[in-house]
Amino acid sequence: MPKKIPTLQNEEKSWLEKLGPGLITGAADDDPSGIATYSQAGAQFGFNMLWTVLFTYPLMVGIQVVSARIGRVSGHGLATNIRLHFPGWLLYGVVGLLLIANTINIAADVSAMGEALKLLIGGPAQGYAVAFGVLSLLLQVFIPYRRYVRILKWLTLALLAYVATVFVVQIPWPQVIMGVLAPQISWKTEYITTVVAVFGTTISPYLFFWQASQEVEEQLADPHAQPLIKAPAQAAANLQRIKIDTYIGMGFSNLVAFFIILTTAVTLNLHGITEIQTSAQAASALRPIAGEFAFLLFSAGIIGTGLLAIPVLAGSSAYAMAGAFKWKNSLERTPMRAKRFYGIIAVSTLIGIALGFSKIDPIKALYWSAVINGVISVPIMVVMMLMAVKPEIMGQFVVTTRLKVLGWLATLMMAAAVFAMLWTL
Repeated sequence: MPKKIPTLQNEEKSWLEKLGPGLITGAADDDPSGIATYSQAGAQFGFNMLWTVLFTYPLMVGIQVVSARIGRVSGHGLATNIRLHFPGWLLYGVVGLLLIANTINIAADVSAMGEALKLLIGGPAQGYAVAFGVLSLLLQVFIPYRRYVRILKWLTLALLAYVATVFVVQIPWPQVIMGVLAPQISWKTEYITTVVAVFGTTISPYLFFWQASQEVEEQLADPHAQPLIKAPAQAAANLQRIKIDTYIGMGFSNLVAFFIILTTAVTLNLHGITEIQTSAQAASALRPIAGEFAFLLFSAGIIGTGLLAIPVLAGSSAYAMAGAFKWKNSLERTPMRAKRFYGIIAVSTLIGIALGFSKIDPIKALYWSAVINGVISVPIMVVMMLMAVKPEIMGQFVVTTRLKVLGWLATLMMAAAVFAMLWTL
């Protein structure tokens, strides 16, 4: 008699308990480097950039649901699936570019966190950056996944700081609505490059790798769970959970991005401040215009989102490398049982910290890392969409027509944005 595969009781969980990989992935998207990109967009172009986060929301949901389903159905992360089903040159090219972009992002994030704490209490920004980077590394290494994921969930609340800032500044809502519905779109290089940076910040490769791998972690953490391709009876509850989790997580992410652009448009752009290069600079500029409370909220949010984002950036690099080279990998494993996996987390974080002491311009590195993310996301998204319809990967759970349309639209949108940027250059 065949062994009965238990169904999961996800339908009995509260909606809050169903939130996990999607919520954390969405919140990590609004990291300090993302905050800087959104602040720059709002300061430089005002309300004429608000349309970008609304436009990307359904596309972001579609492509993140695809990545989550690949992980949960196959039981493997994206890099492992690329290794098993695609040429080696594609795998190593994608993973290499991901590592570069993630390390630059980590450098920008820890530097921004150090600058934010310096704004709040004074002291050495670089010293604070080192402390934040090391703290994040130690938490990832020494706290098991099931406990650490709870910490990451609570850190998502830091993003509410950017929602709160809207309530301490005066908003000209008629102008905002016009900016959203009828923006003044420019074909100048600066505008197009900023659009690509916003898209690259909103739809980022590290988010694909992280959410797919976290679905695998969730499955491994439950002794009754199996990959859906082997346990189709578990599919209904899990696919519904993924949908709810991703819709809420990406909605939270884009709502916060909208408010950051809106806040900086109202307080900075309308007062003639159009050159913002870092998130800490945006916080400083808010102080004389929006007041002390807005400044404190904005600064504290940078630190909270950085603590959330650094593990996601370093972790996605480690999952990608481990999948590419068939290493043992899981945040649930002890460091001694997954040495190379944790080694990548450590190296990525430490190199990111070290870059803060180099002569590399962190402002340019930050901005262009978002542009690099936009460029490399295109081939990764193409590969993901090809995976999502392969029966040998997805079995009977190949993606629906609706998801195919959203996923390919997101891919085409990113490709068009990157082409427009290169054309204007």
